[in-house]
Amino acid sequence: MSKLPDFEGLAIFAKVLQMQSFARAAGELQLSKATVSKAVSRLEVKLGARLFNRTSRRLSLTEAGKQLAERAAHILAEGEAAEAEGIANAAAPRGHIRLAAPMSFGVLRIAPILPEFLERFPEVSIDLHLSDAHVDIVGEGFDAAIRIADMPDSSLLARTLAPMPRYLVAAPKYLAEHGRPSHPLRLSEHRCIGYASTVGDTWHFSHEAGDTATVRPTGPLRVNNGDAMMPLLTAGSGLGILPDFILRDALDDGRLEVVLPEWKVSGGAVHWVSPPGGRRPKRVEALSDFVAEKLAPRRAPAAGQAPA
Repeated sequence: MSKLPDFEGLAIFAKVLQMQSFARAAGELQLSKATVSKAVSRLEVKLGARLFNRTSRRLSLTEAGKQLAERAAHILAEGEAAEAEGIANAAAPRGHIRLAAPMSFGVLRIAPILPEFLERFPEVSIDLHLSDAHVDIVGEGFDAAIRIADMPDSSLLARTLAPMPRYLVAAPKYLAEHGRPSHPLRLSEHRCIGYASTVGDTWHFSHEAGDTATVRPTGPLRVNNGDAMMPLLTAGSGLGILPDFILRDALDDGRLEVVLPEWKVSGGAVHWVSPPGGRRPKRVEALSDFVAEKLAPRRAPAAGQAPA
């Protein structure tokens, strides 16, 4: 099998010719003068001919050098152009992104912000996959996924984008008919609407005093989408846990109430999850930063200031 041409030697030879000096070429390439000289000498040995006539004051090409000069200059120019293009591609996001997100969150919070992202980065395209199933990011070829849950230890890279509290809720009608549970462990006495997913359905609670409780809910119904739980909850069919972005309107207008408010439900954050490995492509980093920017909670206005 033949060896590759000495591209480095050819490029250095062209740079010496371009700069008309070994020392200036070394400075331009950020190499030592000895390294530049050795590269040219190595090329001369390989070609079996001298390329430069060297004196203390000037350089001149030999006949062999003249024959090689144009092709070497072309190799140097192509290499510099390829490197510049690669750097530009890394600096300017471009290319395709496959992103997975939960169905309701994707519809309500992610899809509405994508037009602005695509306008800001016109050379990026996105395949948004919406599902409440726990997708295999690596196996299914996704660049990233958005998850609202506790993040188990794994080889995946996770970045917390924003807080997203979850609440145990019920309709006033249900609470009037069945009473309020006094402790998470008493939820076994209540009708709980479960959330069906591939990672199980266990409710974890922590008390402000430091206690914890784990409950596996039982009840007449399980669903696999958060929005599908809302009619059941507001009708008084049972208790359930949902994130704030789905519950907010119903809590504000009194259709639902927080149950056991002194107990915090775990899993209250939005995470950006990506495959393990080296540095993420610039397009994926740009989308991650953009989503984090849009999901960041707004700060409360200072005293005397109007809200934004």
